[in-house]
Amino acid sequence: MKHIIILGDGMADHPVERLGGKTLLQYADKPYMDMLARKGRTGRLITVPEGFPPGSEVANTSIMGYDLNQVYEGRGPLEAASIGYEMSDDDFAIRCNIITLQDGNILTHNGGNLETEDARVLIDCLNEHLGNEQVRFIAGIQYRHLLVIKGGNKHVVCNPPHDHPNEPWRPLLVTAEPGWENRHDVYVDVNGGRHERMTGQEMADLLNQLILKSQELLAAHPYNQAKLQRGERPANSIWPWSGGYRPSMQTLQQLHPQVKTGSVISAVDLIRGIGHYAGLNIIEVEGATGLANTNYEGKAQAAIEALRKQDFVFVHVEATDEAGHDGDLELKLRAINYLDHRLIEPIYNEVRTWDEPVCIAILPDHPTPVEMRIHVNEPVPFIIYAPGMEPDGVLTYDEETCKEGYYGLLCKDEFINALMAI
Repeated sequence: MKHIIILGDGMADHPVERLGGKTLLQYADKPYMDMLARKGRTGRLITVPEGFPPGSEVANTSIMGYDLNQVYEGRGPLEAASIGYEMSDDDFAIRCNIITLQDGNILTHNGGNLETEDARVLIDCLNEHLGNEQVRFIAGIQYRHLLVIKGGNKHVVCNPPHDHPNEPWRPLLVTAEPGWENRHDVYVDVNGGRHERMTGQEMADLLNQLILKSQELLAAHPYNQAKLQRGERPANSIWPWSGGYRPSMQTLQQLHPQVKTGSVISAVDLIRGIGHYAGLNIIEVEGATGLANTNYEGKAQAAIEALRKQDFVFVHVEATDEAGHDGDLELKLRAINYLDHRLIEPIYNEVRTWDEPVCIAILPDHPTPVEMRIHVNEPVPFIIYAPGMEPDGVLTYDEETCKEGYYGLLCKDEFINALMAI
């Protein structure tokens, strides 16, 4: 038995009055998700353990069955792995968005839908003026980048910009964790030597200094000056969040003997980084953007080809989450439809003809309700389908029907264990 997880990031939602009180999954055209729900078994999954933020780095790692209390180090180290930056013992890596500020507020977390090529120019500018032996900016994809600080301390409070749209940015600046203001963390080098990192307050002060200096640099940059002249949103500030040290994770092969080989397919550095530490091959798909215009067909074909040779594939689609953060109801409905027709449909229609059966799981990592525009910590609905399994009587796939599913409410590694048991 081969296994594939197809994940629509942020796909779950809340009832929307404009849709007659239905959620987007209840309203959307998604015949293949509904068909797999009828033929398979469903349930709900708690993807965010108590005490953790409802971010994709937490939820996707949890979905793969990892104990967050053992492995969680934030987004930064995961994205470093995806970018190809090998963290050293003294590194602190933190996600670094390029965002849009306007009239003292966070207008958007994505820098006005910043393109990767333009972002690299801005990152080069930041490195030229703010980078040094201690501070380094590393370009990622679109608005998602990396900031690495030698001797940095992870015990700081950073606010994810996508959780605070249209809110004043100054009260959201970085602070030290309580109790860590004057406290040093330590790291151990390869020879066993112990070294002090900076204090939590020193770390917070440095990050805030970089935020403020970036605003001066980016506001004056020709790229942003041209955007303002065209009446477009400028990419005028960095915003660091979700940092940590190099994580220590077992591979999926070590955790699950059914997984001898596997791959991850995503346009998002974070997901690729999780895949890297999970021991999965990272497959890049031309035209995969992380937005609704992503190459669904290319991802589907890549998943099919990977399944021909491997035991496990994790396919991640970001488009539904981005539409949720933008508060764009029509776009999120369209992204759900695209996921169903352009990704799930071709994968299912191909693997159903194979001699070796393929088990298909479909779920989001967390809800990103369009009327809230932020991640929320709520259980998500899931489907597990395999040829010949006895269905549970659930007829459609959505947040409500899956409450009646065979699996009930799962948590921790129960989902991945249930999947691998098939």
